Amino acid sequence: MTEALRPVLLHFADQEAPARRLADAAGLSCAPIETRRFPDGETLLRLPVPLASRSVLFCSLGAPDARLVEVLLASRAAREHGVAHLTLVAPYLCYMRQDMAFRPGEAVSQRIIGGFLGGLFDAVITVDPHLHRIDRLDEAVTGGALAVSLTAAAAIGAFLAGSVPDAILVGPDEESAQWVAAVAAHARRPFAVFTKTRHGDREVDVVAEGGAPVAGAPVVLIDDIASSGRTLAQAARVCLAAGATRVDAFVTHALCAEADLQALRAAGVGRLWSTDALAHPSNAVPLAPLLAAGLRAHGLA
Repeated sequence: MTEALRPVLLHFADQEAPARRLADAAGLSCAPIETRRFPDGETLLRLPVPLASRSVLFCSLGAPDARLVEVLLASRAAREHGVAHLTLVAPYLCYMRQDMAFRPGEAVSQRIIGGFLGGLFDAVITVDPHLHRIDRLDEAVTGGALAVSLTAAAAIGAFLAGSVPDAILVGPDEESAQWVAAVAAHARRPFAVFTKTRHGDREVDVVAEGGAPVAGAPVVLIDDIASSGRTLAQAARVCLAAGATRVDAFVTHALCAEADLQALRAAGVGRLWSTDALAHPSNAVPLAPLLAAGLRAHGLA
Protein backbone atom coordinates (compact mmCIF):
# COMPACT_ATOMS: atom_id res chain seq x y z
CA MET A 1 0.00 0.00 0.00
CA THR A 2 1.41 3.38 -0.96
CA GLU A 3 1.80 6.14 1.59
CA ALA A 4 -1.14 8.00 0.00
CA LEU A 5 -3.43 5.02 0.51
CA ARG A 6 -2.71 4.30 4.15
CA PRO A 7 -5.87 4.40 6.33
CA VAL A 8 -6.74 8.01 7.14
CA LEU A 9 -8.89 9.60 9.82
CA LEU A 10 -10.91 12.25 8.00
CA HIS A 11 -12.21 15.29 9.88
CA PHE A 12 -13.73 18.70 9.38
CA ALA A 13 -11.47 21.70 9.95
CA ASP A 14 -13.19 22.92 13.12
CA GLN A 15 -12.72 19.50 14.78
CA GLU A 16 -9.03 19.15 13.98
CA ALA A 17 -7.76 19.13 17.58
CA PRO A 18 -9.82 16.16 18.89
CA ALA A 19 -9.40 14.34 15.57
CA ARG A 20 -5.62 14.62 15.80
CA ARG A 21 -5.68 13.39 19.39
CA LEU A 22 -7.62 10.33 18.25
CA ALA A 23 -5.41 9.76 15.21
CA ASP A 24 -2.30 9.85 17.43
CA ALA A 25 -3.85 7.45 19.93
CA ALA A 26 -5.04 5.05 17.23
CA GLY A 27 -1.93 5.21 15.06
CA LEU A 28 -3.74 6.69 12.06
CA SER A 29 -2.79 9.52 9.77
CA CYS A 30 -5.11 12.50 9.81
CA ALA A 31 -6.48 14.62 6.94
CA PRO A 32 -8.96 17.51 6.81
CA ILE A 33 -12.06 17.64 4.63
CA GLU A 34 -12.30 20.97 2.83
CA THR A 35 -15.63 22.76 3.01
CA ARG A 36 -16.96 26.15 2.07
CA ARG A 37 -20.40 27.72 2.00
CA PHE A 38 -22.09 29.08 -1.08
CA PRO A 39 -23.97 32.37 -0.63
CA ASP A 40 -27.27 30.46 -0.41
CA GLY A 41 -25.96 28.36 2.48
CA GLU A 42 -25.23 25.15 0.58
CA THR A 43 -21.96 23.31 1.28
CA LEU A 44 -19.15 22.53 -1.13
CA LEU A 45 -17.11 19.59 0.17
CA ARG A 46 -13.80 18.14 -1.08
CA LEU A 47 -12.15 14.97 0.24
CA PRO A 48 -8.36 14.43 0.37
CA VAL A 49 -8.24 11.79 -2.39
CA PRO A 50 -7.13 9.11 -3.07
CA LEU A 51 -8.52 7.27 -0.06
CA ALA A 52 -7.87 3.84 1.42
CA SER A 53 -10.56 1.20 0.97
CA ARG A 54 -11.08 1.29 4.78
CA SER A 55 -11.40 4.79 6.19
CA VAL A 56 -12.65 6.57 9.31
CA LEU A 57 -14.65 9.80 9.52
CA PHE A 58 -14.43 11.72 12.80
CA CYS A 59 -17.38 14.04 13.36
CA SER A 60 -18.97 14.89 16.67
CA LEU A 61 -22.56 15.84 15.91
CA GLY A 62 -23.15 19.06 17.78
CA ALA A 63 -25.08 21.65 15.68
CA PRO A 64 -26.68 18.51 14.27
CA ASP A 65 -28.75 19.70 11.33
CA ALA A 66 -25.77 21.24 9.52
CA ARG A 67 -23.46 18.41 10.57
CA LEU A 68 -25.75 15.71 9.22
CA VAL A 69 -25.66 17.28 5.76
CA GLU A 70 -21.85 17.38 5.89
CA VAL A 71 -21.76 13.75 7.00
CA LEU A 72 -24.10 12.77 4.16
CA LEU A 73 -21.95 14.52 1.55
CA ALA A 74 -18.68 13.15 2.97
CA SER A 75 -19.87 9.56 3.23
CA ARG A 76 -21.37 9.46 -0.27
CA ALA A 77 -18.30 11.10 -1.79
CA ALA A 78 -16.04 8.63 0.04
CA ARG A 79 -17.94 5.71 -1.47
CA GLU A 80 -17.61 7.26 -4.93
CA HIS A 81 -13.84 7.43 -4.39
CA GLY A 82 -13.43 3.76 -3.56
CA VAL A 83 -13.98 3.52 0.20
CA ALA A 84 -15.47 0.06 0.76
CA HIS A 85 -15.63 0.20 4.58
CA LEU A 86 -16.38 3.50 6.28
CA THR A 87 -16.53 4.07 10.04
CA LEU A 88 -18.12 7.08 11.71
CA VAL A 89 -16.62 8.13 15.04
CA ALA A 90 -19.15 10.52 16.57
CA PRO A 91 -18.29 11.12 20.26
CA TYR A 92 -21.61 12.97 20.56
CA LEU A 93 -24.44 11.26 18.68
CA CYS A 94 -27.32 13.64 18.04
CA TYR A 95 -31.06 13.01 17.93
CA MET A 96 -31.03 10.12 20.42
CA ARG A 97 -33.39 11.77 22.95
CA GLN A 98 -36.65 11.64 20.97
CA ASP A 99 -37.15 7.88 21.25
CA MET A 100 -40.95 7.81 21.05
CA ALA A 101 -43.84 9.92 19.82
CA PHE A 102 -45.31 11.76 22.80
CA ARG A 103 -48.08 13.36 20.71
CA PRO A 104 -49.72 12.19 17.48
CA GLY A 105 -47.68 13.08 14.42
CA GLU A 106 -44.31 13.54 16.14
CA ALA A 107 -41.26 12.19 14.33
CA VAL A 108 -39.30 9.64 16.36
CA SER A 109 -35.95 11.17 15.49
CA GLN A 110 -33.85 8.51 17.23
CA ARG A 111 -35.19 5.87 14.86
CA ILE A 112 -35.00 8.11 11.78
CA ILE A 113 -31.49 9.50 12.30
CA GLY A 114 -30.19 6.17 13.58
CA GLY A 115 -31.42 4.47 10.42
CA PHE A 116 -29.99 7.28 8.28
CA LEU A 117 -26.50 6.88 9.78
CA GLY A 118 -26.71 3.09 9.73
CA GLY A 119 -27.35 3.28 5.99
CA LEU A 120 -24.34 5.54 5.35
CA PHE A 121 -21.69 3.77 7.41
CA ASP A 122 -20.44 0.24 8.03
CA ALA A 123 -19.71 1.07 11.68
CA VAL A 124 -20.75 3.86 14.06
CA ILE A 125 -18.85 4.48 17.30
CA THR A 126 -20.08 6.90 19.96
CA VAL A 127 -19.78 7.62 23.68
CA ASP A 128 -22.62 7.48 26.22
CA PRO A 129 -25.52 8.01 23.80
CA HIS A 130 -28.81 9.01 25.37
CA LEU A 131 -30.58 5.64 25.29
CA HIS A 132 -33.51 5.64 27.68
CA ARG A 133 -36.17 3.21 26.47
CA ILE A 134 -33.82 0.89 24.56
CA ASP A 135 -30.85 -1.08 25.85
CA ARG A 136 -28.47 -1.21 22.89
CA LEU A 137 -27.26 1.25 20.28
CA ASP A 138 -28.00 -1.19 17.46
CA GLU A 139 -31.69 -0.80 18.27
CA ALA A 140 -31.36 2.83 17.15
CA VAL A 141 -28.56 2.64 14.55
CA THR A 142 -30.08 0.13 12.15
CA GLY A 143 -29.38 -1.00 8.59
CA GLY A 144 -26.69 -3.55 9.36
CA ALA A 145 -24.00 -1.17 10.60
CA LEU A 146 -21.85 -2.22 13.55
CA ALA A 147 -23.06 0.04 16.37
CA VAL A 148 -20.57 0.55 19.20
CA SER A 149 -21.54 2.43 22.37
CA LEU A 150 -18.57 3.23 24.60
CA THR A 151 -18.83 4.66 28.09
CA ALA A 152 -16.66 7.32 29.66
CA ALA A 153 -17.64 6.22 33.18
CA ALA A 154 -14.18 4.89 34.11
CA ALA A 155 -12.39 8.04 32.94
CA ILE A 156 -14.91 10.31 34.66
CA GLY A 157 -14.77 8.24 37.85
CA ALA A 158 -10.96 8.45 37.91
CA PHE A 159 -11.10 12.20 37.38
CA LEU A 160 -13.58 12.73 40.21
CA ALA A 161 -11.72 10.40 42.56
CA GLY A 162 -8.70 12.66 42.14
CA SER A 163 -10.53 16.01 42.08
CA VAL A 164 -13.33 15.58 44.66
CA PRO A 165 -12.51 12.38 46.57
CA ASP A 166 -15.08 12.96 49.33
CA ALA A 167 -18.04 13.88 47.10
CA ILE A 168 -21.49 12.34 47.02
CA LEU A 169 -22.57 11.82 43.41
CA VAL A 170 -26.12 12.74 42.42
CA GLY A 171 -28.10 11.96 39.30
CA PRO A 172 -30.55 14.85 38.75
CA ASP A 173 -33.29 12.65 37.27
CA GLU A 174 -34.26 9.05 36.62
CA GLU A 175 -32.70 9.04 33.14
CA SER A 176 -29.30 9.85 34.67
CA ALA A 177 -29.40 6.79 36.95
CA GLN A 178 -27.39 4.58 34.59
CA TRP A 179 -24.57 7.14 34.30
CA VAL A 180 -24.30 8.14 37.95
CA ALA A 181 -24.30 4.49 39.06
CA ALA A 182 -21.50 3.60 36.64
CA VAL A 183 -19.37 6.65 37.53
CA ALA A 184 -19.92 6.07 41.25
CA ALA A 185 -18.70 2.48 40.91
CA HIS A 186 -15.44 3.67 39.35
CA ALA A 187 -15.03 6.61 41.74
CA ARG A 188 -15.97 4.36 44.70
CA ARG A 189 -18.37 6.96 46.03
CA PRO A 190 -22.01 6.82 47.24
CA PHE A 191 -24.71 8.18 44.96
CA ALA A 192 -28.36 9.22 44.89
CA VAL A 193 -30.88 9.79 42.09
CA PHE A 194 -33.51 12.54 42.08
CA THR A 195 -36.88 12.66 40.33
CA LYS A 196 -37.71 15.19 37.61
CA THR A 197 -40.99 16.51 36.25
CA ARG A 198 -40.67 18.35 32.93
CA HIS A 199 -43.00 21.24 32.09
CA GLY A 200 -41.41 22.12 28.75
CA ASP A 201 -38.02 22.24 27.03
CA ARG A 202 -36.58 24.63 29.64
CA GLU A 203 -38.83 24.28 32.71
CA VAL A 204 -38.38 21.39 35.16
CA ASP A 205 -38.99 20.48 38.79
CA VAL A 206 -36.47 18.28 40.59
CA VAL A 207 -37.30 16.46 43.82
CA ALA A 208 -35.25 14.30 46.17
CA GLU A 209 -37.71 11.57 47.11
CA GLY A 210 -37.18 10.73 50.78
CA GLY A 211 -34.76 13.64 51.18
CA ALA A 212 -31.32 14.39 49.76
CA PRO A 213 -28.56 12.55 51.70
CA VAL A 214 -25.99 15.28 51.10
CA ALA A 215 -25.86 17.37 54.28
CA GLY A 216 -22.32 18.36 55.23
CA ALA A 217 -20.73 16.93 52.07
CA PRO A 218 -19.68 18.20 48.64
CA VAL A 219 -21.86 17.02 45.75
CA VAL A 220 -21.08 16.32 42.10
CA LEU A 221 -24.09 16.13 39.79
CA ILE A 222 -23.66 13.53 37.04
CA ASP A 223 -25.51 13.43 33.72
CA ASP A 224 -24.90 12.53 30.11
CA ILE A 225 -25.98 15.84 28.53
CA ALA A 226 -26.22 19.46 29.62
CA SER A 227 -28.10 21.45 26.99
CA SER A 228 -30.03 24.24 28.72
CA GLY A 229 -28.65 23.23 32.14
CA ARG A 230 -32.05 23.71 33.79
CA THR A 231 -32.15 20.21 35.28
CA LEU A 232 -28.68 20.59 36.78
CA ALA A 233 -29.58 24.02 38.15
CA GLN A 234 -32.70 22.74 39.89
CA ALA A 235 -30.81 19.75 41.31
CA ALA A 236 -28.10 22.09 42.63
CA ARG A 237 -30.70 24.16 44.47
CA VAL A 238 -32.15 21.02 46.05
CA CYS A 239 -28.69 19.88 47.20
CA LEU A 240 -27.72 23.24 48.65
CA ALA A 241 -31.05 23.54 50.45
CA ALA A 242 -30.39 20.10 51.95
CA GLY A 243 -27.03 21.21 53.35
CA ALA A 244 -24.46 20.29 50.68
CA THR A 245 -21.22 22.17 51.26
CA ARG A 246 -20.73 22.82 47.53
CA VAL A 247 -22.13 21.56 44.24
CA ASP A 248 -20.17 20.82 41.08
CA ALA A 249 -21.29 18.93 37.96
CA PHE A 250 -19.82 16.57 35.38
CA VAL A 251 -21.50 15.75 32.08
CA THR A 252 -20.29 13.66 29.17
CA HIS A 253 -21.66 16.07 26.56
CA ALA A 254 -21.70 19.81 27.26
CA LEU A 255 -23.90 21.78 24.85
CA CYS A 256 -24.83 24.66 27.15
CA ALA A 257 -24.15 28.21 25.96
CA GLU A 258 -22.66 31.05 28.02
CA ALA A 259 -26.07 32.24 29.22
CA ASP A 260 -26.81 28.73 30.45
CA LEU A 261 -23.46 28.60 32.26
CA GLN A 262 -24.32 31.86 34.01
CA ALA A 263 -27.65 30.38 35.09
CA LEU A 264 -25.83 27.32 36.49
CA ARG A 265 -23.48 29.54 38.47
CA ALA A 266 -26.41 31.57 39.76
CA ALA A 267 -28.04 28.32 40.95
CA GLY A 268 -24.92 27.47 42.94
CA VAL A 269 -22.97 25.17 40.62
CA GLY A 270 -19.34 25.94 41.29
CA ARG A 271 -17.56 23.98 38.57
CA LEU A 272 -18.86 22.28 35.44
CA TRP A 273 -16.65 19.60 33.91
CA SER A 274 -17.15 17.57 30.75
CA THR A 275 -15.41 15.23 28.36
CA ASP A 276 -14.13 16.63 25.07
CA ALA A 277 -16.90 14.90 23.12
CA LEU A 278 -17.86 18.46 22.14
CA ALA A 279 -15.55 21.46 22.30
CA HIS A 280 -16.58 23.45 25.39
CA PRO A 281 -14.90 25.57 28.08
CA SER A 282 -15.71 22.82 30.61
CA ASN A 283 -13.67 20.10 28.85
CA ALA A 284 -11.63 18.16 31.41
CA VAL A 285 -11.44 14.52 30.29
CA PRO A 286 -10.14 13.57 26.81
CA LEU A 287 -11.87 10.72 24.99
CA ALA A 288 -9.10 9.86 22.52
CA PRO A 289 -7.77 6.86 24.52
CA LEU A 290 -11.29 5.41 24.89
CA LEU A 291 -12.16 5.93 21.22
CA ALA A 292 -8.84 4.51 20.02
CA ALA A 293 -9.36 1.42 22.15
CA GLY A 294 -12.85 1.05 20.69
CA LEU A 295 -11.52 1.26 17.13
CA ARG A 296 -8.82 -1.33 17.83
CA ALA A 297 -11.17 -3.69 19.68
CA HIS A 298 -13.41 -3.93 16.62
CA GLY A 299 -10.62 -4.09 14.04
CA LEU A 300 -11.38 -0.62 12.69
CA ALA A 301 -7.91 0.92 13.13
